[in-house]
Amino acid sequence: MEFYREAGTSPLRTVINWVIDIIVVVALACFTVYAFGNQVVVSGNSMTPLLDSDDIVLMNQLKLVWEKPGRFDVVVFQREDQKKNIKRVIGLPGETVQIKDGQVWINGEVLQEEKQTMEVDGEMVELEKKIALAGLAENLIVLGEDEYFLLGDNRDSSEDSRFANVGNVKESQIIGKVWFRIYPTLNMGIIR
Repeated sequence: MEFYREAGTSPLRTVINWVIDIIVVVALACFTVYAFGNQVVVSGNSMTPLLDSDDIVLMNQLKLVWEKPGRFDVVVFQREDQKKNIKRVIGLPGETVQIKDGQVWINGEVLQEEKQTMEVDGEMVELEKKIALAGLAENLIVLGEDEYFLLGDNRDSSEDSRFANVGNVKESQIIGKVWFRIYPTLNMGIIR
């Protein structure tokens, strides 16, 4: 008893301090997992070669609080049927989008995209970005002030904004930005 009086703390105060520390650590862990650690399983090959079917990625939900999705961001959005999909942002709010001659046109100009490569038989091959099916984007699409036009990287095998069952994606449907692949472990790393 004398020891606690000299140190200035009682056993009850020590226990309370420990409990508070544990609550703070658990709260921070929950916040971190919610903000940066929500896992999403990739379904299908629409984002090949960047992401393959059954890859597991982490999405950052907190980033969307401070900034809107940007062109070429890889995002997770929730469709009206409640399915989560991963696609790349191509068209931004207020822009016009059209697909003609196999290319994406934004505000009347051809979209300049980064070249993508894929390993085939041990060699790196540049992927063709020509789009065979324009879908709804065959005609000029005008995006609303809260709408985005999303496409999969594997353009000829992607159910995206070109099709009526997805269409233009509202900002409220975008739930996070993909930032890290955790599985398969051989391909673990940051997603750009």
